[in-house]
Amino acid sequence: MNLEGKRILITGGTGSMGKRLVRRLLTGEMGTPRKIIIFSRDEAKQHVMRLAYMDRRTTTDEVIYQNFARSISFRIGDVRNYHDVCAAMREADVVVNAAAMKQVPTCEYFPEQAFATNCAGAANIVQALREHDYPVEVVVGVSTDKACKPVNAMGMTKALQERIFIAANVTVPRTRFVCIRYGNVLASRGSVIPLFHDQIEHGGPVTVTVPEMTRFLLSLDVAVDTVFAALRTARAGETLVPRAPSATVMNIATALVGDCPIPIEVTGIRPGEKMDEIMISDEESRRAVVRGNYYAILPMLPELIQHEDQRQPSALSKEFSSADHVLDLAGTVALLKKHRLMPGQVVVKDGGELLA
Repeated sequence: MNLEGKRILITGGTGSMGKRLVRRLLTGEMGTPRKIIIFSRDEAKQHVMRLAYMDRRTTTDEVIYQNFARSISFRIGDVRNYHDVCAAMREADVVVNAAAMKQVPTCEYFPEQAFATNCAGAANIVQALREHDYPVEVVVGVSTDKACKPVNAMGMTKALQERIFIAANVTVPRTRFVCIRYGNVLASRGSVIPLFHDQIEHGGPVTVTVPEMTRFLLSLDVAVDTVFAALRTARAGETLVPRAPSATVMNIATALVGDCPIPIEVTGIRPGEKMDEIMISDEESRRAVVRGNYYAILPMLPELIQHEDQRQPSALSKEFSSADHVLDLAGTVALLKKHRLMPGQVVVKDGGELLA
């Protein structure tokens, strides 16, 4: 799929992944969109994002700035509100649903709020398309490894969001609904690496929940690459999963601390956390096929299964776990350096984002 001349709605567009997605769209690598609608309920973040682009008038950012001035539209609204969703979607050809409550402990204490954003928000998108003749060609639901074999409220609501979008292919067949699922994004707000950077900057200690806990690690650009891959290649009802590396939280902390005389303290597991994350379950592995650099989980619903898919061999013989291929300390250091996430390579911004 090419996005030339398309109108793209990004719910949660002021989040870490949403902002990187916008920047990549503005480069024109998928074609130059006619309009990018950034939909969120936080006017302060929208204001900061608008000012950041208005300040980018240097030669290297000229294309991005010109595309921003021509095509960006900011819209205040809440994915939980059906009428807000309808008002935004009537102008869209492509929808990327990145709006989410994603902090595991917060969702444990406020599961009804997690449900309202992660599930009811997705249902509002589907209902808007079912009840109105909006010209949306494709909807990409952004999910998480925590939706696989979920043990916490965040994962449970994200798992249900995946099912809402996948089932929508049956009730709204004129729109292609696909999902992507990935692990911890290295520099996103609220992830462990910005926390460790902040703790190091303030002299420590660096707090690790459980040393041997493992997590998949992806950069923001890999997250955006997965969105683009889903737009190009995912068929109706499929869930695309990147083949990502993983590391222990202790190795991440040790790599970032380096030679600094900063202590590392173990605090214990937090409410709702897993020791290891699963990207594809045992049951899903039977329906997982290779799609370029990704795994594609084929849909369970028989109406969505294509005959050629039934003949493809399974790409996995077991679940895809963050405990399978864990980077050692040297590998963890190399990965962090590659993505410019070591101390001295980035700045911790207010709110916990890392800026290269």
